[in-house]
Amino acid sequence: MHTPSRPEDLDHPQQLWTRAVIMAMVDAACTTGTEFALDEDGLWCHGTGAGGWWRLSVFDAGRALFCGQDPDGSHTHVDGEQIDFLAGGPDWLPWDLLRDDAAGNLFGFVYWWENGAWHRIPYPQELREDGLEGAAPWVGSHKEFLRLTASSFDVPYVHEQALVQTVDRFAALVREGRADADAVTALLTAPDGEGRPAPRVDVALDIATRAGILA
Repeated sequence: MHTPSRPEDLDHPQQLWTRAVIMAMVDAACTTGTEFALDEDGLWCHGTGAGGWWRLSVFDAGRALFCGQDPDGSHTHVDGEQIDFLAGGPDWLPWDLLRDDAAGNLFGFVYWWENGAWHRIPYPQELREDGLEGAAPWVGSHKEFLRLTASSFDVPYVHEQALVQTVDRFAALVREGRADADAVTALLTAPDGEGRPAPRVDVALDIATRAGILA
């Protein structure tokens, strides 16, 4: 990934949606307090570390939005002035929501997808980093997605590679349009850690269904 990040660092929105939904499913089903939320504005992650966050929204007509901030890596001011990460954004963006985000100085990056490519504002030369890699390294790396998802199972005595393979198989089913409720159950119950609480399969199924990734 470039420093600062560039639009070509992000994979296709549909790939990102699949990854984000799977991360949310596993986190919500296997941890005591999920950092993810799915609502009419998209899929959110509120806990990327030190108050970092991101939101992914996929719209009709081949459009998408990815925004967020990494408090340790996002440089949001130049010469004391807050950067306008929305400058020149297209009309179809959810402007009311984005203006609220901007007013709270919540942005370190805003990328939008249209006409088959990601876009962002031209960064000032003084901007050293936008924080995309710190907040969401998985947007350009399937390997990072697998690693992060595997860590959410919270089964310390199960080898990480086994979890990575389990997640990879499920992601392939989603891409092929063959993921169903049985596949979700198999994903979440595959790691049989000693003393591990039963995963909340119903919660994951609700996310997967509302996100539209099941066959």
